[in-house]
Amino acid sequence: MLSYLLHRLWQSLVLLLLVSIIGFAILNLAPGGPLSQYALTPGMTREALDRIAHQMGLDRPIPIQYLDWMWRLLQGDWGKSYRDQRPVLEIISGHLFATLLLMVSSTLISILIGTWIGIKGATKRYSIFDYAATVGAMIALSIPTFWFGLVAIYVFALKLKWLPAGNMYTIGDSSFYDYAIHLIMPSLVLALVNIAVWSRYMRTATLDVINQDFVRTARAKGLKPRRVLMKHVVGNALLPMITLAGLQLPTILGGALVTETVFTWPGMGRLFLDSLGYHDYPVVMGLLMFSAILVLFGSLLADLLVAIVDPRIRLG
Repeated sequence: MLSYLLHRLWQSLVLLLLVSIIGFAILNLAPGGPLSQYALTPGMTREALDRIAHQMGLDRPIPIQYLDWMWRLLQGDWGKSYRDQRPVLEIISGHLFATLLLMVSSTLISILIGTWIGIKGATKRYSIFDYAATVGAMIALSIPTFWFGLVAIYVFALKLKWLPAGNMYTIGDSSFYDYAIHLIMPSLVLALVNIAVWSRYMRTATLDVINQDFVRTARAKGLKPRRVLMKHVVGNALLPMITLAGLQLPTILGGALVTETVFTWPGMGRLFLDSLGYHDYPVVMGLLMFSAILVLFGSLLADLLVAIVDPRIRLG
């Protein structure tokens, strides 16, 4: 198992390097460039722009800039923001809790509800519930996340006035209840697409296990259907779902970017869009690398869990 994990770790490091190269090249080749925000300053001259570019090292070839940036990154220096000269890691850490709170809550919701729908759909195959779950999953996968968010705000915040329309908390109120009611809509909207994905995969995995010989043997021994389902079917069907949980991280992060924007949630997704608008490239690259590390760590963790519970991988 150690050699398998080392191989996966090596692959993750190579992917991380490729992400950094592609991201750095795209940002520096994009129209405008990091000096565009300074060019809008009243009275800014070409000489002043050249002086700023020299001070920031932007007049050097892009490969040299990348190597310098990567060397500082490996030393723990992620750069400073062009907007307020604050360290990039400090800015990201200030928005990390909000994103993790949203991601964890939406993931738990999608796993719990999606697993239940998938198991129930598999055990009641071709029933009204199964058809309704299939249609609902197709609708959830077809409609954009931002549309669900806007509809939720219109219905539950503007019309019914049950929930707040946005933000993470009410200014002056830091109670658990206030955080919870602000979290309900964005976490449910973010979880909606993942519920559809999880339920479809769980239904397929459950159907595969139900048709296995050991399940038929358990039934032949006279075990109660609920015991067969919970002990023999669900446990084995959840095994491929561990890998799916790791693969869902990019989807959750992408959905969080949209959801945080719709609900003005102060997380990394909203920070990413704001930084792009201000051409704050050090923060954008920092968020890109942090997200890539998070996704690769999730995938590596999922592989580790699968290797622990699956002896075929552990002994391979």
